[in-house]
Amino acid sequence: MEEKPALDLVVKLCENLAAQKIDYCHWKSNAFLNRSATGDNDLDLLLNRTHAQAFTEILYSLGFKESLLPQEEELPGVRNYYGYDQKTGILVHVHAHFQLILGNDLSKNYRLPLERVYLQSSVQQDLFRVPAPEFELVVLVIRLVLKHSTWDSALMRHGQLSKTERYELEDLSTQEILSKVESALSHLPGLTHNLFDLCLQSLQPACPYWTRFKAGEQLQKEMRACARRPHLSDVILKFSRRIWQPILRRVFRYAPKKRFANGGLFIAIVGGDGAGKTTVIDELDAWLSGKFEVKKFHMGKPAWSWMTTTIRGILKIGTFLRIYPFEGDVYEESLQPHGYPWFIRAVCTARDRYLTYIQARQFSSNGNLVICDRYSFPGFMKMDGPQCEDALAGSKKIDWFLRFLANREKFYYQQIKLPDLLIVLKADPEITVQRKKNETQASVRARTLEVWRLDWKKLSAFEINANRSKEEALSQVKAVIWEHL
Repeated sequence: MEEKPALDLVVKLCENLAAQKIDYCHWKSNAFLNRSATGDNDLDLLLNRTHAQAFTEILYSLGFKESLLPQEEELPGVRNYYGYDQKTGILVHVHAHFQLILGNDLSKNYRLPLERVYLQSSVQQDLFRVPAPEFELVVLVIRLVLKHSTWDSALMRHGQLSKTERYELEDLSTQEILSKVESALSHLPGLTHNLFDLCLQSLQPACPYWTRFKAGEQLQKEMRACARRPHLSDVILKFSRRIWQPILRRVFRYAPKKRFANGGLFIAIVGGDGAGKTTVIDELDAWLSGKFEVKKFHMGKPAWSWMTTTIRGILKIGTFLRIYPFEGDVYEESLQPHGYPWFIRAVCTARDRYLTYIQARQFSSNGNLVICDRYSFPGFMKMDGPQCEDALAGSKKIDWFLRFLANREKFYYQQIKLPDLLIVLKADPEITVQRKKNETQASVRARTLEVWRLDWKKLSAFEINANRSKEEALSQVKAVIWEHL
């Protein structure tokens, strides 16, 4: 199979790191550097902390954004950045380590004080700087023993090496590299050659359990000074997380994701029928929701509140009993309103849009991403805005209750302010007519013309040419969103 080329963004990053002589190396999984270059793996970079500012300036200049893990998963000296490779649409994850933090995935309890010599051993290799293989082997063996060769790891069913870990270990365990490990071990007092050999033996497939547990216990004892918390506390933490995390995910549906360090973003996507709003929003959700906290809202047809459900249920019963005729839904423009039920439904819709807006605001204010389908603001899309005032203008009978309903509807829409980022998809009316064949040409053309008549610059909106292919329009939208995250 032909190898994929390195991403442009990764190439630019490595070139900038080399040009500015940043003291760094790709510190682990170097048997799979091609996957890091193509964005299939994270870029695990160890950095000299005195170069932190210059490093982050390079990242920001290339459009990388810092993200935050859930608090319980944060590690000292480790920061996460994501970059957007516009050519491929791939998100590149840079895992920046200023300290070597490792151990069982549930606690990462150990910090190896090897950063300085580890970086000093590194050399340039194609795109990345990589450490000397003997240093990488020593660190790999320590990582794998702490993850897989302790009694608590076996009880938690973490005792087996993965295929990639097995391959990486075999790739580094050559006679030539093994003959040089003494120089690396000399920087870890207590980790003798005999203990290292025992640890290496414990990682072999046929190794007895008692040998594995012996290696794990001896290694943890010698690395006591490198531990972030006492051994017993670490064991308790690992077991509690091993039991509690599946309960949170499966029972309480609690599965927190990353958030952007710059805060959340409230995004609204608007446009006429056939402009591709739904497709774009679904693609954006698929692009971002795998890694970040993202929620979609539909302002055009908001979810019904309990009050709306109750009121509309009562109205439906009245229609069924023929107390009054059915007057159509507020979403149906062709039907002329002429009675209380229609006005009441319009107010319910306005209130639900306002409540949806509140939910979206709260979610984004807590550092999350909101993607809103359609939006309500003055002068755009009559069906997404106030209905009652126009209805009163054409009504022969106006009483205090109708005026009250119209004022309530107006109040709700006045509370809805512009989102953080407004993106409008502009497509030619004749193109949208061809795309939207399940609706009348007149209605599709009318809604599309509304998009073209509005002055979007006054709203600080970003206009996207939706006449282009789906891929081109989506790429434009992604670039705009990434710039504002």
